[in-house]
Amino acid sequence: MTTPTVPGSAAGACHTPPDRSPEASFHGALSAVYLPQAGVGAAGLHAALGTLLASPDHALPVAASEDRDVWGPQGSADPIAVRDVLARAAADRSTPWPVPLATAAARLHDDGDREGWESIVFERQRRLARAAIAAAHHADDGEIGAQWLADVLDGVWLICEQSSWCWPAHDDAFRERSSVLPTVTAPYLDLGAGEAVALLTWVDQLLGERLEARYPGIRSRIRHEARVRVFEPFTRRRDWHWLGLDGDVHNWNPWIHGNVLLAALRLLDRPDEADERAAIVALAIEGIDRYVSVLPADGAIDEGYAYWWNGACRALEALDLVRHATGGVLDASGIPALRETVAFPHRMHLGGDWYLNLADGQARVSAVQPWHALHRAARSVQDPDAAAHAAAHRIAGTPAATEHEGFGRLLRGITDPVWVDAAEATSPFPRDVWLPSTEVLLAREHGGTRRGLTLAVKGGHNGEHHNHNDVGSFVVASDGVPVIVDAGRPTYTLQTFGPDRYDIWTMQSGWHNVPVIGGVEQSPGAGFAASDVEVSLGDDVAAFALDLAGAYPAAAPWQRSVRLERPTRRVVIEESWRPSVVDRATHDAAGTSSPVVERARNERDETRRADGHAPAREGDGAGATQVRMLLAGDVRQDAASVVVTPLDGAAPVRMSWPEGIAADLVVRELDDPVLSSVWGTRLTRLDLDVTTRDSVTVTVELEPTNPEDAR
Repeated sequence: MTTPTVPGSAAGACHTPPDRSPEASFHGALSAVYLPQAGVGAAGLHAALGTLLASPDHALPVAASEDRDVWGPQGSADPIAVRDVLARAAADRSTPWPVPLATAAARLHDDGDREGWESIVFERQRRLARAAIAAAHHADDGEIGAQWLADVLDGVWLICEQSSWCWPAHDDAFRERSSVLPTVTAPYLDLGAGEAVALLTWVDQLLGERLEARYPGIRSRIRHEARVRVFEPFTRRRDWHWLGLDGDVHNWNPWIHGNVLLAALRLLDRPDEADERAAIVALAIEGIDRYVSVLPADGAIDEGYAYWWNGACRALEALDLVRHATGGVLDASGIPALRETVAFPHRMHLGGDWYLNLADGQARVSAVQPWHALHRAARSVQDPDAAAHAAAHRIAGTPAATEHEGFGRLLRGITDPVWVDAAEATSPFPRDVWLPSTEVLLAREHGGTRRGLTLAVKGGHNGEHHNHNDVGSFVVASDGVPVIVDAGRPTYTLQTFGPDRYDIWTMQSGWHNVPVIGGVEQSPGAGFAASDVEVSLGDDVAAFALDLAGAYPAAAPWQRSVRLERPTRRVVIEESWRPSVVDRATHDAAGTSSPVVERARNERDETRRADGHAPAREGDGAGATQVRMLLAGDVRQDAASVVVTPLDGAAPVRMSWPEGIAADLVVRELDDPVLSSVWGTRLTRLDLDVTTRDSVTVTVELEPTNPEDAR
């Protein structure tokens, strides 16, 4: 717990703005647009913001509860969303406020569990969001409004009293001080701290004046906690890994910078904080500039669609705040990479709730997303396809947003009149998508529909963000439902981002749709990559060819070609290779540990150690070479083929291969809730033993289910 009596934090105290010396500054794609718009040179944005920024009372794009044109029974805020939130808020009153316990935080260092603590904190934040909506809605209702305002006070106070806003899995207390609990005098600025300060900022924006009138002192407490836990760590410590100073910029960057930006715009509201406010906003913009500047020209996200919402979308939302706070003067919508990333969600769409998943992403993510943020960005960059994809989720009679996406996203969604009034549209389903930055191809039989077969293939490397060892893997969907699949990730634990990450089966290439070569799987690291990538897109055929050998520690060339043949309505996977020394020696030794095998493996592992990697992982096949494919749905094996009946009632497919190849089905029962929520109770891996061969062809085609289909 912290208190508002720390020296230097009292009302009226002056604070030194962060050092903005030119040598510490970064100027990228964002500053290249903003500086001319502001009419200043490289060192002038800080000063210009002092003039450009709207006052704290008007800097955020959501009206305070006093505006009854927006809030209340006759207000414009989405009545369906408000009604649903009010019902959940009323139900909350029958239960005590959730309290995260110290034992739940410390548990992370016992068995790696992080859900026990995080789930409690998340639910407490959602409860505060619901109470705040109720207080805004009932602001004119006398005693009822006062009761909801009291609930908001309790929620705000609980968060202010929380020892740490940092999620335990991110805190450096154990690493730096061997403490399993957070050190309250050394607050760690992570995603959790950013989300906590954002929640309090939006509460202050919506209800601040009413809260202060009823409970004097609460706004200064919010501002104190924001300063101690966010502003001071942000400006004082400039070695945060998420800043991207080394060029490795990931989704934490825009997520945290956006929340810092939000809080500075609203909470630094004293006259003597004006210069500090402009400086922190400038520093946050500089941080986001690092993210925008490495966003590839095609707008692709190597972590996949699921992470787009908390990466690129966070950047778009933050820059939308900048545009609003500067009266439209600073407008980043013309930056090509930002325009392209707005299209990324619909380009990765398979059908329904299914998307092409990469890295730690899930193939089926909750449909409850801040679609209004995508819709707003699409309107800004004038992308009708992206706007249509967002509007496909604006279903009549459903809420425009919910508190599950975060309080700020709830407020933006239900007070955006264009989104609230949007009519349901149809997703565009582009026929062909090629993203060269991540080497991802997605092609479907026909544009404009999910029906039929869809093929997706990736090249890339094994050092991507939230990486899985999956170079050359592919996905095949039937009617928009994955059949040959990428499992995604299980529940996050301490292990997920630790040295034993690749002991988790979903991260291993052996459980992706790539070969095991001589019993050896792919290795992690950016140096393990595809080569000789060739893509061909035509009306009849969409094809992707590459050499997989570079993804393995010691493999001879392995040529993979995957293509969608539209006239024949099938996907063809062709593999050809030259058996490596490990393959030949293992086969010749008939399973014995021959000197040749051991020498090859030792040389391979020494090379990996020299590169800073662990020895190569041996596959389940004990020296065999196998082509593997992971299947979802009911699998029935025939001679030299399997028939897969997909999930969600999609059309069955038949996978065929040459006779004489031994084929095994390995069932993986799913007991992890994240995995089972996507795939059900099991996945099935098809293993084709090709140890004695140097090529194989597998075809995937729709299985006729009635006489009409067979013709």
